[in-house]
Amino acid sequence: MKHAGQEALERLSPLLEKLRQRTLLREKRPGIFYLKSRAFLHFHEDPDGLFADVRLSADFVRLSVTKRADQAALLRQIDDRLTEFGGSKPG
Repeated sequence: MKHAGQEALERLSPLLEKLRQRTLLREKRPGIFYLKSRAFLHFHEDPDGLFADVRLSADFVRLSVTKRADQAALLRQIDDRLTEFGGSKPG
């Protein structure tokens, strides 16, 4: 499974815009987000769809982000994780 390329990231642009609203996250490169000084989130693509590797605990978990419902679920899980670091959910 390869890291998401430009075309895949363009397909995820609505999700990426929402992620950029999370002020605790820093986008070091397109589609690669850090929380504090640690890698937190990046994306992959393969024939089965688009996936996010996100550090919801000590380790990364891989979640599908192909569908809008998947993306919404990812945002909820990220928001829950960010509250542990004093983050708040964007309006």
